[in-house]
Amino acid sequence: MKQFIYSIIIVLVAYIFWDGLSSAKIDSEFDVASFAELPVQVGGRIKPLDSVARNTLLILSNRQTVVTPEGKTITPIKWFMELNMRPEIADTYRVFKLEFPDELGLAGLAERGQRYYSFNDLRPHFEEIRSRFAEINPEPQQRSPYERQIAELNHGLMLYHRTMHSLHPVGGPDRLDRLVDEYRSYLSTIGPGMEALQQQQAGEEFDATMLNRFMAFGDDYLKLSQIAMLKVIPPPPPVDSMMEWKNVGFELLDVMKGYPLSPYVTSYATLTMAYRSGDAETFNREVSTLGQRFVGDFPNEINRVHFEYIFNSLQPFYISMQLYVLIFLIACLSWLRWPRELSRAAFWLLILAFAIHTFGLLSRMYIQGRPPITNLYSSAVFVGWGSVLLGIFIEKFNKNGIGAAMASLIGFSTLIVAHHLAMSGDTLEMMRAVLDSNFWLATHVIVITFGYSAMFLAGALAIVFIVLGVFNKRFNKENARSLSSMIYGVMAFGVLFSLVGTILGGIWADQSWGRFWGWDPKENGALMIVLIGAVYLHARWGGICQERGLMAIAICGNIITAWSWFGTNLLGVGLHSYGFTEGGFYWLSVFWVSQSVFIATGLLPWRYWRSEFGQSKYNKERKRILIAAEASERPADNDQAS
Repeated sequence: MKQFIYSIIIVLVAYIFWDGLSSAKIDSEFDVASFAELPVQVGGRIKPLDSVARNTLLILSNRQTVVTPEGKTITPIKWFMELNMRPEIADTYRVFKLEFPDELGLAGLAERGQRYYSFNDLRPHFEEIRSRFAEINPEPQQRSPYERQIAELNHGLMLYHRTMHSLHPVGGPDRLDRLVDEYRSYLSTIGPGMEALQQQQAGEEFDATMLNRFMAFGDDYLKLSQIAMLKVIPPPPPVDSMMEWKNVGFELLDVMKGYPLSPYVTSYATLTMAYRSGDAETFNREVSTLGQRFVGDFPNEINRVHFEYIFNSLQPFYISMQLYVLIFLIACLSWLRWPRELSRAAFWLLILAFAIHTFGLLSRMYIQGRPPITNLYSSAVFVGWGSVLLGIFIEKFNKNGIGAAMASLIGFSTLIVAHHLAMSGDTLEMMRAVLDSNFWLATHVIVITFGYSAMFLAGALAIVFIVLGVFNKRFNKENARSLSSMIYGVMAFGVLFSLVGTILGGIWADQSWGRFWGWDPKENGALMIVLIGAVYLHARWGGICQERGLMAIAICGNIITAWSWFGTNLLGVGLHSYGFTEGGFYWLSVFWVSQSVFIATGLLPWRYWRSEFGQSKYNKERKRILIAAEASERPADNDQAS
């Protein structure tokens, strides 16, 4: 039986890895993988086109795959190629997600049971969407759900349009079929066109046809410079990775100033024409040329760009999420059957998931060249990582499945939070000015976020204590003592790291802003975590609270930690308000209500606790009440006897 159990687990783990890695495979005669690695500069950093495609799809669709009208699933980079090289095909793909299309009031748009729509579906409503967007509240935090949906749709359409024209001028399919010829014509027009313009300004005779042609090119490329989102043209040699790149429009306009046309422009034009005509040989040759040119210009960046493409393909956090679910199920099953075998399997799987989680964390650090926490997304990844690390130590010493179950649950939950935070775009964006600072900041953020991990883990263990104590008849004094010790140890760890992290934050604030403490909402949240931890420790040390009270305080720590982590950002005020997310307050409120329900359950009188531990407490309480009642009656009986 033991061998059978392990075989089933191995098969499930193998399937998780196969499912995660198989999504990166691309079956095409075109060298799509090399195209996906081509570098661009967006948001102040150099990244592969694959990252651009994935981030754009996440914003538009909340997913990283596209289903064609024929029912075929294509990868983000394949969609990006269609969008830029065959837009007439890409416009039929349903990539715009509308949660409540009926509420938009766009006649003829909504389809029953359909939440995804194509660019062609939305095309008849462009003017109406634009006019409605102009009428909504300009303050994002004060918009109604309807206004938020209009704003997201308008932003999505603009993003789609800007991405579509990142590699070539604005125009229809006919223009894309002759891009190289257009650029040649443009280069031959610049000299005579400039001459005609100077003659016109001097009041002399000029070639009106040539001038109009020259001005038409200028207008088109000026429009392109304002629309094109991606900066695909690096500066000429000698180059620096920090120098600003240009989009295709700006590059074409600079040719008018006498600069030579970058070979990147003509290569992308050749790529587009080759893809449209089905010429895989030419496409692959130009992709190879672009890649080699980038290696020559940016030898220090090529490894980072290549690694980011591999990181995107491996999807370590997606694999970790699935493993955490499997670990939680195995740990729960171990409490019913085969406890020794299943708890051991859960422990080793937890180590595997933690290793993959760690790989993802270190990969982001390498790609970004920064500490592990730079925004809300990375903080969610790190909080889960820290909780899993603590859960491994708990499981190592207790071997009862509780540490593995709670660590995997927190790991999964925080990665789900991170996944939803990624819907706003690039999670490897350049750090905000308030965070891009010195050594004290890096240590402060890491230490205090580790404190978040410990507080959430302690709260999760307290929830386990209450659930088992109220509903599980086999939960006894020994189990209660062991679990209570776990919570105490993790809580003490969390208080220590929260206190040290808060002090380090004060040192950084003193160096950056000239004051150690300013009662900023984020600072107050950090102080509240330290205080709730101190309340727990003093209540335990002083015997002020017993098990029920201590568990309620630990779960209350979840509420306060969530407030310090997310709630202070939702206020939109203070020096630390750098992570506002629309809709965050709703989910934060749901979390608070759920924790309040657990607290209320834990404070139920002992007679409602079905466990052996709860009934022993109830019997002891009843015995104490009876003894007290008998003691109070004895004096009266003695008086009557006398």
